Amino acid sequence: MSIDIARVEQMESQEFAAWVGSLSDDELRGITGSVRERLLDYVFGAIPEAFQAERAGDGSARIGFSITGDGGPDRYAVVVDNGTCTVEKNPEQEPGASLTLGLAEFLHLIVGTANPVTMVMFGKIKVAGELAQVLAFQRWFEMPRA
Repeated sequence: MSIDIARVEQMESQEFAAWVGSLSDDELRGITGSVRERLLDYVFGAIPEAFQAERAGDGSARIGFSITGDGGPDRYAVVVDNGTCTVEKNPEQEPGASLTLGLAEFLHLIVGTANPVTMVMFGKIKVAGELAQVLAFQRWFEMPRA
């Protein structure tokens, strides 16, 4: 399957969520190489825009994401501190909590087409570190939904 990544990078959040929902897990896992890297950069690049500072209050968290597959893992950190949100690619600092998951699972998590608790229970997401950071973290963002 060929993906027009330039088109994907122009999608608004709802269109992106619908696009992810239209693909099978095998199709999502089949996104490799530079297209995968651009897709992950696009998704993580949009996370600060979805941050709702008023929901976070004075909370802070450093959540690491390790996206497995295709020669990975691809590593990112989402950092919330003092009412701001930033993303780091290939972070050097250790996260307070980390999630390890495949590309399909990550995209389903981002667009809300999978239940994160169920994904953890069935081993599709591995969580390490401070679970309280992960639980607080998910309330601080207005993510696109399919």
